[in-house]
Amino acid sequence: MDGQADAFDAKFRSIAVIAVCEVAAMSLWFSASAVLPALTAEFALSTFDQAALTSAVQLGFVVGCIASAVLGLADRVDPRRFFALSTGVAAAANALLLVVHPASWIALALRGVTGICMAGVYPVGMKLASTWARGDMGLMVGILVGALTLGSASPHLFNAIAGHSWRAPVATASVAAFAAALLIGSARIGPNRAPSPPLDPRAVLSAWRDVPLRLANLGYLGHMWELYAMWAWIGVFLDASFALSMPAASATLDAKLAAFATIGSGAIGAVGAGVLADRLGRTTLTIAAMSVSGACAATVGLLFGGAPALVVLVCIVWGISIVADSAQFSASIAELADRSRVGTMLTLQTALGFTLTLATIHLMPHLVALVGWRYAFAPLAVGPAVGVWAMARLRARPEAVRLAGGRR
Repeated sequence: MDGQADAFDAKFRSIAVIAVCEVAAMSLWFSASAVLPALTAEFALSTFDQAALTSAVQLGFVVGCIASAVLGLADRVDPRRFFALSTGVAAAANALLLVVHPASWIALALRGVTGICMAGVYPVGMKLASTWARGDMGLMVGILVGALTLGSASPHLFNAIAGHSWRAPVATASVAAFAAALLIGSARIGPNRAPSPPLDPRAVLSAWRDVPLRLANLGYLGHMWELYAMWAWIGVFLDASFALSMPAASATLDAKLAAFATIGSGAIGAVGAGVLADRLGRTTLTIAAMSVSGACAATVGLLFGGAPALVVLVCIVWGISIVADSAQFSASIAELADRSRVGTMLTLQTALGFTLTLATIHLMPHLVALVGWRYAFAPLAVGPAVGVWAMARLRARPEAVRLAGGRR
């Protein structure tokens, strides 16, 4: 009994440390996006400049993920050291934003470096958490995605607290990330870590050649078509909507808090869905979540300029459902892939997904200019529709019995 208690204690402490570090490190991702209104007011940024501050991180992340996947770094390097080094460099790059013009190529390069380093944070954190999974893979990865969600939302909270200053939220994100780089070393690697595989760049091709992996990745791509476009632009949407329906004195602050609540509520969806998916099944959960989030994407714009309470309610439902499925695509990959290549397959999956987000993040301002906020989010519903189709196909395959202990 003492041995079991010690093992549970080690698991609990390690997952807690990993989750806290993930929250702190991921605050770097949207540190610039959260302060876009203030940056735009001070530096007269164009819509391209605004989108580029987010998409540069996405592009850097893709480059970092591809390099990591080809070299198998997530499976061949101690994940704690990889996480610490990546987070420390990203924190420094983010801090340098305080001394450069946000529309300069240097600023975009710094955001790109931050993105590259995030390849050593997000998928590596999931790999580290998965080493502790024993019949609760969905929950373990769900906790990490919940932490990622809170981390992504935190710049909006920093921004609300800081008032009109954009520098304080950026600096706070860097300080939090430096702390994460120091703390991650206290986490332990769980008993499910497979031996490091030999270097084999061709191993990444199995993500497409293996049909179950391909379908899980297609589901993830449908999810990602919607997710980061919503996260990147929901604050701007709420700011514009509240400006039409609330006194100017309170609209801006309330929009910041509502954006934090919208994105941060995804942590509830990620962890709650992790518990449910381990009991009900991966494909069941992902299909249900994408159906709800797709419906929200198609309809939230119809409330633009309407009653703030109703707008926030729908946004929070969207925020919960849009993340509820995220961890389950990663958990599916962890269960379907060769154990020795789990880190590589997770890294490749995220690289594919974030490549797709480059299109939707830049598409949004053009849609707003073309059809207005009332209909701009509606095309994002296409992604969940494709994702539902892919996961239904995966559910029908015999390999699906490997998901969630046979619960598909």
